[in-house]
Amino acid sequence: MGIFYTLAAILLFVVLSHHNPLADQTTEMMKKIMASVLLIFISAIFGIFYDTLAVLPKELYQNRRLIWKLARNDFKKRYAGSYLGMVWAFVQPVVTVVMYWIVFDKVFDTRSQLVAGGIEVPYVLYLTAGLVPWFYFSEALTNGTMALLEYNYLVKKVVFKISILPIIKVIAATFIHIFFVGVLFIIAIAYGYTPTVYTLQIFYYGFCEFILVLAISYTTCAVVIFFRDLQQIIGIILQIGMWATPILWDISMLTDQIKPLFKLNPMVYIVNGYRSAMYEQEWFFEHFYSSTYFWIFTVTLFCIGSLLFKRLKVHFADVL
Repeated sequence: MGIFYTLAAILLFVVLSHHNPLADQTTEMMKKIMASVLLIFISAIFGIFYDTLAVLPKELYQNRRLIWKLARNDFKKRYAGSYLGMVWAFVQPVVTVVMYWIVFDKVFDTRSQLVAGGIEVPYVLYLTAGLVPWFYFSEALTNGTMALLEYNYLVKKVVFKISILPIIKVIAATFIHIFFVGVLFIIAIAYGYTPTVYTLQIFYYGFCEFILVLAISYTTCAVVIFFRDLQQIIGIILQIGMWATPILWDISMLTDQIKPLFKLNPMVYIVNGYRSAMYEQEWFFEHFYSSTYFWIFTVTLFCIGSLLFKRLKVHFADVL
């Protein structure tokens, strides 16, 4: 706890002392206030519920080999019995990318709007760099939410650590995500964007998304057992979220008044990060407030998810 609070105090000092003379001072002050409030809130939660919050990371680490084995089995069995097998895991996202590319680039000529906004990369690369992390988020969250319901026979076993089930689903989705990151690299190279040292940031942003979706999954998988309609609600939110995230459009098209509101969506940080890693020469720490907000927000979600999961899991077997 001492280490945590020391790091939190250092981060709070850095946030308050950071100054960008080129930024709008009102917006910068709002970012400082928001980051400070979130940091103080998560520090309070961590201090009050330290014993409970420490349980989940310990269980995940102690069962890391079992998690890896079950994640591989989950990925393999998902398409067992079909003729094409795991090929179906890749067909739908590829078809979606091609469809959006044809509609928005060839039919509606979205490319010209991006050029007008100062973005000159090929639209198919711009589009794919946004869709790849979104596909990962959507699939991992959907499967992670249903983890306890799908493995209900394991939930009823007293000796089984059910806390590992959501991360199994997220890791299984990561296998498909790695394939599409490879496709993204191929598209970038085909258009002349060869990998640079900045491209290594793809691992950082991938890790960010992994932690984000895992944090959300621990909340949703616990709640959906008692409120089954949550599955349908999440599906609707994901549909809206795709259009609220700058995937098919660019955030620079928004006015300065509403742009900060859209940036509250943590997936904006991820999507822009993937694009930055593929064809922009910017480090993640150059976006200081965005990185700080993302991690404070994500850690807060993880704390809330851990507490909720711990509190409700004693009732899982009875409801299932």
